[in-house]
Amino acid sequence: MSDMSTGHHHDSGQYEIRLKGHLDSRWADWFDGLSLTNESDGSTVLTGPVVDQAALHGLLHKVRDLGLPLLAVTRIDPIQPHTSTSSSRQPRKEAT
Repeated sequence: MSDMSTGHHHDSGQYEIRLKGHLDSRWADWFDGLSLTNESDGSTVLTGPVVDQAALHGLLHKVRDLGLPLLAVTRIDPIQPHTSTSSSRQPRKEAT
């Protein structure tokens, strides 16, 4: 089931937002204190807590306003260590 169907659509969580292009560290305040990491591939990763879906949408509006292409938005599971390799992520099977 999706989060919307179970009523859990406003839970807080840790997010990683990846943008094409580099941002200066001074933009961290504008992005509600998320940490900014400029990657060697030319992208910027914003990481940190987001209180709810409304706050996430607000951050995405700020990304849009900057005009930088959005590459990915990922909710980070606090139980599993974060890795950047896709082989460590196992697909979840749905009940039929």
